[in-house]
Amino acid sequence: MSRHFGALAAVADVSMTVEAGEIRAVIGPNGAGKSTLFNVIAGALRPTTGTVIFKREALTGLPPHAICARGLSRTFQLTALFPRLTVLENVRLAAQARAPGRWRFLGGRAMRAATSREAERWLERLRLGDMVGARAGLLSHGDQRLLEIAMALAQRPELLLLDEPTQGLSVEETGRTVTLLRELLSDGRLTVLLVEHDMEVVFSLAHRITVLHQGRVIADGAPGEVKRDPAVQSAYLGGLE
Repeated sequence: MSRHFGALAAVADVSMTVEAGEIRAVIGPNGAGKSTLFNVIAGALRPTTGTVIFKREALTGLPPHAICARGLSRTFQLTALFPRLTVLENVRLAAQARAPGRWRFLGGRAMRAATSREAERWLERLRLGDMVGARAGLLSHGDQRLLEIAMALAQRPELLLLDEPTQGLSVEETGRTVTLLRELLSDGRLTVLLVEHDMEVVFSLAHRITVLHQGRVIADGAPGEVKRDPAVQSAYLGGLE
């Protein structure tokens, strides 16, 4: 798959397969094409050439909401919340997006009760259960990041795209986020594609790593293999050691 912006090939002939239950990290220097790759997979951008396939179905050309309905959800590099709504309302709306019968005129109370219970369950798992009534825009940056992950999980994805989940977090907040993600992903039921700049986070979570440089894949493999790869070392100017 490729994505061009005029003469610039932001993503150039990238091919990759992510297995069910795998945690795959995509890393690379600034401008490597990581966010463009995510935006194409999630439907925010159309590929210039190539196809995105999920569970044997081509997603190319589908709008983001249709892709979400097929089992993909994502977080964003810049946190995307409803800042004036409560923490609970943010997650409840996300849960409602995949709830059966969500467009029925009748049965609204039952839908609201069911999605509220589901939202509360995810908030408890993300250690945000005591903040259900707080306005999302007033949370700390770290808690906003966790809230966005709760919103993505409430959509019941089979594939979760995490775009820089620890960006802007303190060392303590990063550690807490990694611990929670490890707990949430420990059963192997969810497939994860992770873009992350913090190499400690990548090597502690990922089963496999794909490295992009100038829009192209320069390495792909297990964390230890990637860390020792000369091309990766050159791209990062020794930054992985």
